[in-house]
Amino acid sequence: MDESKLQTQLKKPAELSPAELSAEQRQAIEAAVFQRLVEHLRERVDVQNIDLMNLSGFCRNCLSKWFCEAAATSGIALDYDEVRADIYAMPYTEWKAKYQK
Repeated sequence: MDESKLQTQLKKPAELSPAELSAEQRQAIEAAVFQRLVEHLRERVDVQNIDLMNLSGFCRNCLSKWFCEAAATSGIALDYDEVRADIYAMPYTEWKAKYQK
């Protein structure tokens, strides 16, 4: 078989560019990415918030605040401490006692 035909057949079907996503598709993907980021940060308890702030300009607490702000724009009031406990997968004071250096 011709190499170019083989490469064409190996391409994934229905590849889209991000610009071609519907608003619903984009929102679902962004939600999944956010969930993966939070899970990653839960697993990486060795990474301190100060390190995140110094390198990226945001930390777990920022994610909690952004979550509350996004909910507020939809008319939903959330308790910051509860959202933060959700991001950390435990109360913040417990996380600090266990993992903060």
